[in-house]
Amino acid sequence: MIIKKPSIFIYVNNPDTSSLRNVCAGIEEEGVFYEIKEMETISLDELAWNAANDSMLGSGIGMTGNGIAMQMRGISKGRNIESYQNPDPMQSRKLGANSARAVKKLAFK
Repeated sequence: MIIKKPSIFIYVNNPDTSSLRNVCAGIEEEGVFYEIKEMETISLDELAWNAANDSMLGSGIGMTGNGIAMQMRGISKGRNIESYQNPDPMQSRKLGANSARAVKKLAFK
């Protein structure tokens, strides 16, 4: 029997590795699991929206190139909760932490 942990999904297409590492660190700081999946889609909004809708927790992150976006299930595609183009390390880490904090129903950083 395969049991999957409730996780935040991170859907990526050729992401900036430094930003991805910081997003993951932000999620880990909040004690939430995550899964990274390489996708063919290159639209940042579509990656984030699909990740949120596929995640059991309803929180997803899309990353393509130097762009990152956080989305929640039930919110229209393109209306990201938080997004950055060319984020600095602290913005990437904060976006990851906020994705986890949304799941835990805590105030954002």
